[in-house]
Amino acid sequence: MQGREDAQRGYLDVEALAGELLAPGSVFAFLAKHRGRLFPDSMMEDLFPSRRGRPSVPASVIGSVLVLQALQGLSDRETAEALTYDLRWKAACGYGLTDTAFHPSTLTYWRRRLAASKNPHRIMKAIAEVVAETGVLAGKRRRAVDSTVLDDAVARQDTITQLIAAVRRFGRDIPGGQDLLATHAKGYDYTRTGKPDIAWDDQDARDGLVSALVTDALALLAAVDPETLEGRGADAYALLALVAGQDVEPAEDSDGTDGRWRIARKVAPDRMISTVDPDTRHAHKTRSRQQDGFKAHIVIEPDTGLITAAELTKASGPENSDGAVGARLIGMEPTIAGTSVDVLADSAYGSGEMLAALAGTGHTPVIKPWPLRPAVEGGFTLDDFTLDDFTVDESAGTATCPNGLTRRITAKRRVTFGAACSSCPLRARCTGSPRGRKLELHEHDALQREHRKRATDPDFQHDYRTHRPMVERSIAWVTRGNRRVRHRGTNQNNAWLQLRIAGLNLRRLLALGLTSEKGSWAIA
Repeated sequence: MQGREDAQRGYLDVEALAGELLAPGSVFAFLAKHRGRLFPDSMMEDLFPSRRGRPSVPASVIGSVLVLQALQGLSDRETAEALTYDLRWKAACGYGLTDTAFHPSTLTYWRRRLAASKNPHRIMKAIAEVVAETGVLAGKRRRAVDSTVLDDAVARQDTITQLIAAVRRFGRDIPGGQDLLATHAKGYDYTRTGKPDIAWDDQDARDGLVSALVTDALALLAAVDPETLEGRGADAYALLALVAGQDVEPAEDSDGTDGRWRIARKVAPDRMISTVDPDTRHAHKTRSRQQDGFKAHIVIEPDTGLITAAELTKASGPENSDGAVGARLIGMEPTIAGTSVDVLADSAYGSGEMLAALAGTGHTPVIKPWPLRPAVEGGFTLDDFTLDDFTVDESAGTATCPNGLTRRITAKRRVTFGAACSSCPLRARCTGSPRGRKLELHEHDALQREHRKRATDPDFQHDYRTHRPMVERSIAWVTRGNRRVRHRGTNQNNAWLQLRIAGLNLRRLLALGLTSEKGSWAIA
């Protein structure tokens, strides 16, 4: 049943005894005074529809604990210890001097309840309502977007480890799975622990093990109708199918029907790297920096530093690219619905899709354009606002090269100059291909050209340099002490990110002068 905080203070209530020691304007002092208003009992009533049973932790207490935990980056056990021994935590959560915290597993219980509810991010929304009530974002017409990679909480697995783990999970979660393993998976003993006992420096031995594992996996998949599966069984089937296909290929001189396989000589674009956390991915934030984990995307208001939208996604895949997620977050932000804002971002957000999405919603991109890479170093580019580069006439459906030759744009947005390049005096600055220059124009090429031209305006560059750097500071706040996530899967880690941002926004509001005037939130 729903627990409720007793309005009657105990004799050893820490806030009453030593509340004046809390730093004025701190999150601790704010929660000590306003936690009941910020997280009222009605906030969690839908999670406990029954009036019977042991009372839960009160909404005001659990809301405060979850915010402080995310803000300080503590584990569940460290959080329980802080609530037991740290007087600031006791004061913020309404505990008495001799009160002890609940068991750490209680936090896992609450996260699961929240995740399964219709409003899983209600704590973040409670802080967002405070932001809206203060009016601090009223009239603010800029938003900055950025992302960062967060390291995962699991170890990267090699192909063989993943195959064995996926087969074992198939046996556990598929109905009758152990019988299926006994019948169809005879190439390896999946009950043994430790690494397979083979000569790892022997290529034939490794290929033989891979062949046996893949053959077993394919036999198991063929023995089950996936349409009959649901829940954990369906997940186990999909996982084995993915693992058996992403990293292997038929052996040399094999078509895959003779049971001979080897580890593929390439990396799948969206490769799953661990069966323990199937959502974690390889990430390449820069060419030189490679990580495994997730990507956290945020939108901020540069003047106040408040984070107005956020989402944690897989670190790879076109649907998780900076441009795709950035456009989605800007489009979903309620504080700018129906208005036009300047969207500031680095070149990772300069895709045609992002520009088109912003144009469709009336927002103005103040985004560093994608860099142009000429076919020949130091040669011509696709900009048409200089005198000596390629020009494109979308209305006529033609493209003209620096030598003045005009060709039509095909239905697939391609332009071929071909043999005309052989005698061109500008060939050395244009292409090194013996077949002449070819162009592949993006669907939104006109938007990108227009944007690159706009980006040369000094006012554009001044706004970009002045207001975009604030998002870098916000990214630093998000990741300070929290570069590695603590949970598995995008859903759980996204829930953590929302709590983290709730705490950061509350702290930022207090720095801006959050106060309560006549029952309303305001900025002093």
